[in-house]
Amino acid sequence: MREKILITADKETRIVDDIISYIVKGKLKPGAKLPSENEFAEQYRVPRMTVRNALTKLDERGYIYSKQGKGRYLKEESTQIQLHLTGKVSFTDKMKKQGYDLITRNIYCEKLSYDANIYQILNAGEADAVFKIGRLRYINGEPIAIHNSFVKEANFPAINEDGPHIESMFAYYRKLGYHNFSSNKTLLSITFPSSYEQQLLSCKSMVPLIVVESDCMDTQSKKVLDHTRILYRSDKFKYDITMD
Repeated sequence: MREKILITADKETRIVDDIISYIVKGKLKPGAKLPSENEFAEQYRVPRMTVRNALTKLDERGYIYSKQGKGRYLKEESTQIQLHLTGKVSFTDKMKKQGYDLITRNIYCEKLSYDANIYQILNAGEADAVFKIGRLRYINGEPIAIHNSFVKEANFPAINEDGPHIESMFAYYRKLGYHNFSSNKTLLSITFPSSYEQQLLSCKSMVPLIVVESDCMDTQSKKVLDHTRILYRSDKFKYDITMD
């Protein structure tokens, strides 16, 4: 029984690997309709269930999608976005400068439970209040990223009231007299979305998210204004992370 399960798993993996290879080599074009389950089953000499499991994995990873009653299709070609990892210019300004149709929606402003790492970055004590402000970014009408900014209330006493209306942190800081920004460092990693993040970003559980973490510092005073953690969809967009 165990041997049979391993053989089935190997066949599923082969189908997945073959289709990904065809995509990488350009043998399958964006938007192309895939063969039916029966056609795959005949080609690989496997049961339809094996094919279905393989296609489900590709769907979960964001390579393909289904149209009710019509079949499965390869995802459209990714949009390439210039994502320079610099803390000197706001995301909003970067996207608008490049001509992207950007829409930002504020999704929450909430008091953060004590987090030693974030509190240390913000030079906050355990008694300090820190707020997390979340914005959902859309490019061409599609959700691309969740921006979370962590701000110490002692630096911005009105943040609890202002936070739910903020779409751009840099624009907010400019209104308060800060104009030149920098960042100590930027960290890049990968994660997978929670169920809530899947809903916001309209993606599946196995679609990797690119995580960019950085802090925003006022150049003149050297004061850390916020710490930002951004989650970018990796299945719908390509990112140019060349440094400025």
